Amino acid sequence: RFIFSEENGIHIIDLSKTVHQLKKAIEAAVSIVSKHKSVLFVGTKKQAKDVVKETAESCHEFYVAERWLGGMLTNLATIRKSVKKLENLEKKLSSENNEYTKKERLLLGKDQIKLSRNLSGIRGMRRAPGLMIVVDPSKEDIAVLEAKKLNIPVMAIVDTNCDPSLIDYVIPANDDAQKSVKVILDALSNAIKAAKDEFSVQQREEASSERAEKEEKEREPKKSDRPRRPRKEAVAEVAK
Repeated sequence: RFIFSEENGIHIIDLSKTVHQLKKAIEAAVSIVSKHKSVLFVGTKKQAKDVVKETAESCHEFYVAERWLGGMLTNLATIRKSVKKLENLEKKLSSENNEYTKKERLLLGKDQIKLSRNLSGIRGMRRAPGLMIVVDPSKEDIAVLEAKKLNIPVMAIVDTNCDPSLIDYVIPANDDAQKSVKVILDALSNAIKAAKDEFSVQQREEASSERAEKEEKEREPKKSDRPRRPRKEAVAEVAK
């Protein structure tokens, strides 16, 4: 449904449909981010990994760009333990105490590098994201299946060799071309950043309004501060 034509066995994607689908995807991403939910970018293939990392970092979201570890979503508690292990290793290596031999520090360093490579993009992810954005769902099939198990909507750049049936928001495009991947992810990232900025402005305005209301109430005279007539005068007036 997204193919424009076929030439010598090569399918050509209809770019007008790419633009249409990208607009729908942007609207969905903005809606999800506006509900204070996080986004997880996933793309481990050579052509996408650097772009995925840069894009996610630019909009302060999570990413997996090296290797999808089974259970990253469905067994997040275990993944959090691995993150804790990484943090402990970093503390040990940064310590100035000479409690470890040179060989021990070398081994600890290797463990730290391995864990950091696989987990650095999700270190702060303490709960399941509200949206997963995938480059090439055929390669990231385990990630997609985990997201579907948890009812996390999946948005993906889908090439002609991919099955779009499990994808909630399909963006038809060449997922092997780094430039096309970057254009699409940049558009999504910019929309996410704009949504966050708008939310920040609203928060500041609400906070300012609350402060103004509080100050106004503080300026109002309290019942105890109002002048009271002497008791004798009040009794005399009632007697009249």
